[in-house]
Amino acid sequence: MRKVLPILTLILFAVALILPLSSPQTVESQTATEALTTDMDAKTDDLFNGFGVKGTPIDECVNEPVAPTARGNGRFEDNKFIFSERETIADGLGPTYNDVGCVECHQSIDVGAFGQQMEFRAGHITNGAFVDAPGGQLIHARATDSDIVEHISTAETVKAFRVVTSTLGDGFVECLANATLENNVAAQPLAQRGTLTNVPVVEANNALRHGRFGWKAQQASLLSFAGDAYLNEMGITNPFDGFGGRSSNAADAGTNENPASTAEGVINVTFPSPFDPVQDPEDDGDDVLAFADFMAATRAPGRQNPIPAAAVRGDSLFTQVGCAVCHTRTLVTAAPGTLINGGAFAVPAALGNKIIHPFSDFALHNIGTGDGIVQNAGQGSANQLRTAPLWGIRGRNRLMHEGLNVTIFDSIQLHAGQATTARNNFNALTAAQRNDLIAFVLSL
Repeated sequence: MRKVLPILTLILFAVALILPLSSPQTVESQTATEALTTDMDAKTDDLFNGFGVKGTPIDECVNEPVAPTARGNGRFEDNKFIFSERETIADGLGPTYNDVGCVECHQSIDVGAFGQQMEFRAGHITNGAFVDAPGGQLIHARATDSDIVEHISTAETVKAFRVVTSTLGDGFVECLANATLENNVAAQPLAQRGTLTNVPVVEANNALRHGRFGWKAQQASLLSFAGDAYLNEMGITNPFDGFGGRSSNAADAGTNENPASTAEGVINVTFPSPFDPVQDPEDDGDDVLAFADFMAATRAPGRQNPIPAAAVRGDSLFTQVGCAVCHTRTLVTAAPGTLINGGAFAVPAALGNKIIHPFSDFALHNIGTGDGIVQNAGQGSANQLRTAPLWGIRGRNRLMHEGLNVTIFDSIQLHAGQATTARNNFNALTAAQRNDLIAFVLSL
């Protein structure tokens, strides 16, 4: 018995050593969890997803907002306030622009979400290729001087409006690895396979990364996206405006305000012209950091709660007819600490290993509704558009890229090209099934 006990002890010790090696190990940081979501009710304070510090709502009579000096070191409430500020001529607004602040276009239901405003782009075809309108393809709706209000001539035969997209949950989208998007697209049937773009990340010396923001997937990082919008939508130059969004094919596009395409020709409006009293860059980059970090710190749009019975029935039909091929239900963000955006940003814990349900592959497709505009994905992208993310779609009532459709049924009927099969499958459903599928979409 004395001999047996030492032997038994040795066996148990050996087993104790082997078990940790043979049993599956769960590493908390590597376990994907559902991303936090907002209920899409402006009366509920549930936008913050945990990236950075929340802080307290800003009261200008007490304290001015403080912008971050680097990604993630600011406060959410300060960034939200800066995102909601209205710009003036003294701030550098214009001389041509589309609106006076981020929140003016991104507000319904919550700050950062959808809008009904339109962006207008135009150009023409020369030798079979799209060419920007003189002065640039982006034609602004407003100006600080009536002499430079933009107009196009009948020579610009390619014209397109684009409705504002939501930015809620875009921090999770930014943290999707290139490989995740590539693997998802590679799994699509060849006839429906999307095209991923490679676009410059301004803050990483224009290193290339797969685009994911904008109707043409023309931006890959939130800093580049925010800097581009600050310039092209409000006319405010900044260190992050770059060339990525391609509002013009001019060699210096992105480094100063776009020239004005007027009825009397193209007019240079940038400083020191009589139209622009503020020297470039008009923002030192702090505002752009605040915009980017506000978007990064927003929760993803959540589902309708409770989910209607019809939507529950329509859930499987969405996949059955083929909608989910492009409107990808589920993606998982990169692990915390992963370097993205050309090495300029490390995925934070609040955004890493998160399961999201954007209902988009963030790739370009030709579904017969293309606008003919070419940005930075080459001439082959003229009639391609990024798959519209459907999360939060119940919060808007102007649909498709031009915002001219008001029902899901009519929007589905417009789907052709790579979406022809899905549209035909939808039309082959019974009327009750079609209504259930539409109810499902409107529960997102």
